[in-house]
Amino acid sequence: MELKVLNTGGTETGEVVTLDDKVFAAKVSEHAMYLDVKSILANRRQGTHKVKNRSEVRGGGKKPYRQKGTGHARQGSTRSGVMVGGGSIFGPQPHGYELKVNRKLKRVARRSALSSKAAQGGIIVIEDFSFEEIKTRRFADILGNLGLSEKKTLVLLPEHNENLSRSGRNIPVLNVAVADQASTYDILNCQAVVVQKGALKKIEETLG
Repeated sequence: MELKVLNTGGTETGEVVTLDDKVFAAKVSEHAMYLDVKSILANRRQGTHKVKNRSEVRGGGKKPYRQKGTGHARQGSTRSGVMVGGGSIFGPQPHGYELKVNRKLKRVARRSALSSKAAQGGIIVIEDFSFEEIKTRRFADILGNLGLSEKKTLVLLPEHNENLSRSGRNIPVLNVAVADQASTYDILNCQAVVVQKGALKKIEETLG
């Protein structure tokens, strides 16, 4: 697959790059993507949900009323789960949600995600650029020049760039990531993937 390289103004530079078919035209495995995304979202959960059971609720030392003759069901404590103000029965308790996916399947999932985006025309290659200072407005202008102001966009960099990362984090539709660290979820959770030319080699070395 060949793509034309654009500049930050949104116009063609005249350069054409060839994408590795092993990465950008691979067989799409929806099940691999599903498993990887499921594990990513599950591992983000803290699992700190908690309610009090009858042993943790305050009070309840005295029997509410006598055993017989009241017409009510017998009760030994006001903290019973069937009483108002009592503890919860089988309520949520803290536990982990961690799911593990092996490295090989993760690579298949990321290749599938990139190939799916490429097939939909969602991959844009742009020349390498950087900012000398943190400027959110400049990043927003670049997205506007590419016609992506209103689209969820993932920008992949060849390496971490503090100025670019901090310039883009206040733009709601934008996510900036290093090319070899972007997850399957990052790729799928956007409408367009903008890849800096220098990041292509890193992607192909990691997933090829």
